[in-house]
Amino acid sequence: MMNAQTVVNSKPRKRLGLRLWPYLFSLPFVLLYLAFQFYPVVYSFFLSFHEWNGVSEKRFVGFSNYVTLFTKDPLFYKSIYNTVVIMLMSLPTLILSGMLLAYLIFNMVNGRMFFQTANFLPYITTPVAIGFIFSFMFDWQTGIINALFVKMGLLKDGIYWLQDPWLSRIIIAIMIVWRNLGYFIAIYLAGMTAISQDVYEAAKVDGATALHTFTRITLPLLRNISVFLIVTSIIGSLQLFDEPKLLYGGWTASQVGGPDNAALTIIWKFVNDSFMNVRFGYGATIAYALFMLIVVFSIASYKLSMGKGDQE
Repeated sequence: MMNAQTVVNSKPRKRLGLRLWPYLFSLPFVLLYLAFQFYPVVYSFFLSFHEWNGVSEKRFVGFSNYVTLFTKDPLFYKSIYNTVVIMLMSLPTLILSGMLLAYLIFNMVNGRMFFQTANFLPYITTPVAIGFIFSFMFDWQTGIINALFVKMGLLKDGIYWLQDPWLSRIIIAIMIVWRNLGYFIAIYLAGMTAISQDVYEAAKVDGATALHTFTRITLPLLRNISVFLIVTSIIGSLQLFDEPKLLYGGWTASQVGGPDNAALTIIWKFVNDSFMNVRFGYGATIAYALFMLIVVFSIASYKLSMGKGDQE
């Protein structure tokens, strides 16, 4: 039989084993995170101070890449301008239309599930398919948009939609809205479902109209959801790549940046400089400049979206 001393000594070992199990279970995730997330981030920062083409030896250049990017590369500022302009055209449209359509669908008696599904389908459509669809729609010769306008008598000849700087930005913004509107509707519908129906019933008893109910009850209670969508959308918009790249590099001849570089976004410039021009150090510099922009825009959007009372 085990004596009392053996039992006493086994208890600390047992407690130690119980404390170690959570760390052992989390170890695979931690190792994978360090290997494929943390290390690349740190190495990219190290690489931004070097000139390297992936083959030859790395050459330390200090802050030269940053100086070149911020003082001698006009395309970098052009890419920021394009990205911000497209974001300003698409984000307010998504917020307003997503909220209004969600409110209309939420108050539907019949067909609610159908409209929810129909609006969400573009969000799960592959970006490649979206690029093909809009490239064909706005093509000068075979596009359905030109054919429709000419048939209606609004135009005599087709418009070069994809070769006009401002029209190209508008088309990209339309692509973003068409693709993401279903996601915004789904998030707003989830928020409206979480609102207690007692609040709406009390408003009806007090004689509130549908407009007053929407502006005085629904909008304020959806404020946190709107802030979440605005901040995450700004982060996603600053990383815009799929829509312009597929519009100008899909089935048509590949055209970097579109007409007059009007569709060149920050990520597209990063990809082009890093992998087309094979300048990995300069590409890492662009990536960290984008990181700083995302931090600034995210904080600013959060501060502007939240009221003074929430901030305090």
